[in-house]
Amino acid sequence: MPQVTVTINGHPYAVACDPGEEQRIRDLARMLDAKVIEFASQFARAGEARLMVLAALTLADELSEANEALKRLTARAAASDEDPVIADGIERLARRIEAVAMQLETAHIS
Repeated sequence: MPQVTVTINGHPYAVACDPGEEQRIRDLARMLDAKVIEFASQFARAGEARLMVLAALTLADELSEANEALKRLTARAAASDEDPVIADGIERLARRIEAVAMQLETAHIS
């Protein structure tokens, strides 16, 4: 299983991932790092664990909001006679969001 080292708030972390997912892990780590740095600038005395928790909760909230919006769009598309191309696009987006959520849930951080 491949392993990449990502840097969050100046600290390196080794992360195991599936083959071919290395760049995706790096991209996700950059998103997390940006949130941690944002909170570190706001809360100068916050410890590393607190910064990570704040960043993780913020990202989880954003994911939850995206999932809720997707559910509303999917329900609206299913309830109407909208263009099948739009409905297909919404379904593809739903599958992608679910895949990203699954990756976040199963990420192995060591």
